[in-house]
Amino acid sequence: MVGRLFRAVALFITQILDELRKVVRPTRHELVTYTSVVIVFVCIVMAYVYGLDRLFIKLIGLAFGT
Repeated sequence: MVGRLFRAVALFITQILDELRKVVRPTRHELVTYTSVVIVFVCIVMAYVYGLDRLFIKLIGLAFGT
């Protein structure tokens, strides 16, 4: 029973290491490009949410007279 467990764990670790060998790491240029795209996208979404927040604050102010 214990031997079967150790074989299963060993197989699992072997499969993990096999999959990690297949991983392709991005180049420095790709990493900078992807990071820049993510930062720009997050800034655009933040501006959009900020705009909606300000709009809703105005609408609620008009609706409740504050």
